[in-house]
Amino acid sequence: MGRGDLTDAEWERLRPFLPVSYGRCGRWRDHRQVIDGILHRVRTGMQWRDLPERFGPWKTVYERHRQWSADGTWERLLQQVQAEADAAGEIDWEISVDSTIVRAHQHAAGARTDPPSAPAEKGRLRQNPGRAAVAESRRPPGGGGAGGEGLGRSRGGFTTKLHLSADGRCRPLSLIVTAGQRADCTQFRPVLEKIRVPRPGPGRPRNKPDSLAADKAYSNGPCREYLRRRGIRHTIPEKSDSQAARLRKGSRGGRPPGFDEERYKKRNTVERAINKFKHARAVATRYDKRGYVFLGTVTAAAVLFGFEPDRPHQAGGRDWSPPSISSGQSMG
Repeated sequence: MGRGDLTDAEWERLRPFLPVSYGRCGRWRDHRQVIDGILHRVRTGMQWRDLPERFGPWKTVYERHRQWSADGTWERLLQQVQAEADAAGEIDWEISVDSTIVRAHQHAAGARTDPPSAPAEKGRLRQNPGRAAVAESRRPPGGGGAGGEGLGRSRGGFTTKLHLSADGRCRPLSLIVTAGQRADCTQFRPVLEKIRVPRPGPGRPRNKPDSLAADKAYSNGPCREYLRRRGIRHTIPEKSDSQAARLRKGSRGGRPPGFDEERYKKRNTVERAINKFKHARAVATRYDKRGYVFLGTVTAAAVLFGFEPDRPHQAGGRDWSPPSISSGQSMG
């Protein structure tokens, strides 16, 4: 087993939930070898063509990652890991929400606007339209152009923004990718609605936290109203201009929103989760052209972190584990 590969225990937890085939003749190549290759690329950020030979053909590893990113396999694996952790009482449902900017490499640009035509086979087109239709249906909608692929311009330049929620133990619960200039508050509701942790027995997945903490970027009326409607206790500081406007109105301005300083100090858990993501070089810098492939890259890293929030993560040739942070210290 190479450095950073799945351990035997982690492989046994993933193996029952992996697809057997892709609707074509034959079976998948060894899943464990391919997943180790995907994680190696996520960790190092290297080009797919430069993958070591021990992971098998690089194109097989890339195609598996692309297909699993498109059909939601990575998200289902993450939910299964979360479900096992929740059943064992390991998820702390005092969650935090935040976002981070990811600088996009120049190779992330240039995705085709229109889907490519079917390749020719020995001088003629393929005669199986059903297979092409199946492959096309697995392509997520919304491609074409930088905006559709989660690429944009912000003060950091050519960037993508990763919005996420994390539990009280730095475990990622939901992930969304947008263009770099998108405001945090616009993705507040989608991030919370994407939290779906399945239960081991009958019943709907859990999607409601015990409490939530967020910074001033989420301090507005729609966000607070959404949390009140769902009955979620929250701690979000009030912006200075909102406070001044409320005070100018006097009694018509209403009461100030509640704020628990001790609860807000625990918001550093989402900052620490972001710090862990940034040690995966294919997440810290985006190389994927397609937005759904980059989301799959981030989700694959989240699956690895979900096994054990304090699992050592290799970066830059050294073993790394998240440092202990005193309450209130920020790692943004």
